[in-house]
Amino acid sequence: MLQISHKIIIPDSELEISAIRSQGAGGQNVNKVSTAIHLRFDIEASSLPAFYKEQLLKLNDRRITQEGVVVIKAQEHRSQEQNREEALQRLQELIKSAVVLKKKRKPTKPTRSSQNKRLDSKTKRGQIKSARRQAID
Repeated sequence: MLQISHKIIIPDSELEISAIRSQGAGGQNVNKVSTAIHLRFDIEASSLPAFYKEQLLKLNDRRITQEGVVVIKAQEHRSQEQNREEALQRLQELIKSAVVLKKKRKPTKPTRSSQNKRLDSKTKRGQIKSARRQAID
């Protein structure tokens, strides 16, 4: 079981975990032992609340296919169990990040004094530059 929050738990039956051979260097171990983990999680068929499903499907994440299946490949560690834990942790973080609502930005207006300061500094800078021109004559 994968615990997302106090109330939301994903049962193991909804997670499809398969072991595959890792890529890259590693000598004989990489050639003969299937240590990498492919984790597949179907969002639509899951027991997640509707809000979670909507937010996950809205995400523009390369790990989510067009069919709404999350595919995570973990192959960082040499042991299959560590890679399994890593994949589950990544799925948990993905689901948690999808549900966090971002604060809406309130457009603000610069204060009158900050506008005046900006204009004064521009005027001052312009005067310095014009003074340089006159010195060349």
